[in-house]
Amino acid sequence: MKVLDQYIFKQVMQSVLAVLLVVLGLDLLIAFLDQMDNMNEYYTLGGAVHYVAWTLPRRLYEYIPLGTLVGVMIGLGVLASQSELTVMRAAGVSTGRILLTVFKPVLLMALLGLLLGQFIAPFTEQRAQSVRAVAMAGGGSYSASGIWHKEGNTFIFINAVESGEIIHGVTRYEFTSDLQLQRSSFARRGVFEDGAWTLNDVNETHLYEAHTQTATLAQERWSSGLTPDLLSIVVVEPVDLSITGLWEYASYLQGQGVSADVYLQAFWAKLLLPVSIAALVLAGISFVFGPLRSVPIGQRIVSGVILGLLFKFTQDLLGPASSVYGFPPLLATLLPILLCGLGGWYLLRRAG
Repeated sequence: MKVLDQYIFKQVMQSVLAVLLVVLGLDLLIAFLDQMDNMNEYYTLGGAVHYVAWTLPRRLYEYIPLGTLVGVMIGLGVLASQSELTVMRAAGVSTGRILLTVFKPVLLMALLGLLLGQFIAPFTEQRAQSVRAVAMAGGGSYSASGIWHKEGNTFIFINAVESGEIIHGVTRYEFTSDLQLQRSSFARRGVFEDGAWTLNDVNETHLYEAHTQTATLAQERWSSGLTPDLLSIVVVEPVDLSITGLWEYASYLQGQGVSADVYLQAFWAKLLLPVSIAALVLAGISFVFGPLRSVPIGQRIVSGVILGLLFKFTQDLLGPASSVYGFPPLLATLLPILLCGLGGWYLLRRAG
């Protein structure tokens, strides 16, 4: 039995790694070609290569569920097409035993996904976005890659984040309680020191009923709840944050009276990643033992891709729907997992 387990494990693991290698290679190539349109005198070819390389962990994390699903379907499909699964079952090896062996590489990929999503991908993605934003801004006062943030009655735009403690191009629009603009300012650079931001080269405009007044400040002390830790969260997309970072920022937004549903949904999706992968793989295996037992390998690949995309699209649609219709983000994440897992279990039961 040990030899059989090792054989199945090797077959499935090789297929999963091969799928991930191919998909990741194509994605990196497309990403690099896409960056060529953004190059300028500051953001050069070397900068584009640097950016794409830093995004590698995030891209690997995103493709682990789909790569694992398709890899398992290919690995088991090869065994099925060569009648090896039939021989195993005829020799007394139960379907449950085969499933247990298949889920060992699946568990390894799920653990890899958790490690990437919590510890590696958030850091490398923040680094990639920061370096790219600073290079593309080129010292200007506005960049399309900047970030917006709301704090109380102040709307903040940060042109680029060099690191967690250095920011470039800080524009602030301060409103009264009845939403009348009372002050706008632009600071070329900011550094976090002693619990507050020190803004340099500040140009400000005060708006009164009958006139406006402008001023230039060499420095300004700005106390804000937007600390470097929170700023490192804001600079990247919710799906690219760590599990703890998502929870921390969602709590911060709720404290500011801002909806945090997007971040909560991303939090639950990352926390439940191993369960999602298990549900997808269970559904994929049910196809191999059932309707896709004797189809060509190309059809299995297409079926796996379609299943993975349907799962992702369902979660992506239910996320915004939870904000519109008011049901919990946890439910939006769990519903596709339950449907996929229960459907796979039902098909496996029917296949015997």
